[in-house]
Amino acid sequence: MKSPASIKKAAAWALPYWTRGQAGRDTPQDLFRVLYYGWLVAFTLKVLGSAWDVSWHFKWLRDDLAPPHLLNSVGTALALALTVIHGYTGYGVDKAALRLIQWGTGIFLVAVPLDLINHRVNGLDITSWSPSHIMLYAGTFFMIAGVLRGWFMGARPGRERTVVLGALFAFFLENVHFPEQHQEYGILSIGAWDNHTTYAEPILLRFAADQMGRPVDRTMMTGFALPVPDFLYPVYAVVVGLAVLVAARALIGRFGAATLVAGGYVGVRIVLWPLLTYTGFPPSAVPLFLVVAGLLVDVAFLVRLPVARAVLGSAGVTAGAYAALAAQSAVMGPVYGALKGQQGLLGAPPLAVSSAVWAGLGLLAAWLAVEWFVGRRRVSPVEPRPVVAPATP
Repeated sequence: MKSPASIKKAAAWALPYWTRGQAGRDTPQDLFRVLYYGWLVAFTLKVLGSAWDVSWHFKWLRDDLAPPHLLNSVGTALALALTVIHGYTGYGVDKAALRLIQWGTGIFLVAVPLDLINHRVNGLDITSWSPSHIMLYAGTFFMIAGVLRGWFMGARPGRERTVVLGALFAFFLENVHFPEQHQEYGILSIGAWDNHTTYAEPILLRFAADQMGRPVDRTMMTGFALPVPDFLYPVYAVVVGLAVLVAARALIGRFGAATLVAGGYVGVRIVLWPLLTYTGFPPSAVPLFLVVAGLLVDVAFLVRLPVARAVLGSAGVTAGAYAALAAQSAVMGPVYGALKGQQGLLGAPPLAVSSAVWAGLGLLAAWLAVEWFVGRRRVSPVEPRPVVAPATP
């Protein structure tokens, strides 16, 4: 715990910066770093809370004040504080970054009460893909996009800039992939049911069954655990998730960037897996295929011509992602089963192979958009000028 002297010293450092200013204001590098490391803390808390939240909802009946919600709320409060600081002082952001952050925070804050109302009206609101949930993801999407732009445009070139940029893209990937966790938890819950056990508490199963007007049977379990079409998981993962990896590789500008961003996200999921599973919470399939896809994105960037890179890359990455998903189902299923003492659990959600064509076309469109944005708009950081901190009154 910080001593009163250290708190007083921190306040003495920060207070001179609390002055009204326009976005784009020259920012001392020490203040710039504090603001953006604050964002990293906020996103870390939100990731930990959201990761716990999905597992929680596959075990317990929903509660507005559940511990995962409270942990996520701490991250949200910090993000709100940082949004206010950027908006009032103008430090650390240009106008575009500030607008993205403000719109994202605003959408998220509007979505929270709408989601609470939705649950009051519709009970469990079983799928992660509901309108109020999508608003939460969209708000976080714009928020992280603004933070990414602010750091990209204002950080000094060097290792720190690259590492933080990669971390922010990993948070971006986590946010867009988040709704897919419903199927990743759901497929193992179905596998558990087929092995004559359940992860969910009886009160949750009974509530879900009553909401569907069915007994607690496999049909009910499927409706609870896998309520969306099979094609949605792979198509969304390829079009949206891999578009994030393409953007990461293009903006970071180094071979291996997409692989490391995907590996960072998947690595967190792997670390959290035993922490949740062996404390009594349901397990999930881990999207290991994203690492394979990230590597293929990096390989595709060896092609110099942007349009050719997008065409060849989208075809190769889509094929590789679907193949990795199929292999994960075949190879990882027994591993998960052994860890849980059960056999036959699938290691990935159902794969609709015929959807690969649509996934590839969607990724091609997204890839071309990234190439246009990075190439035609010539997005590049601005070398920060040395700025003297304001004098302490």
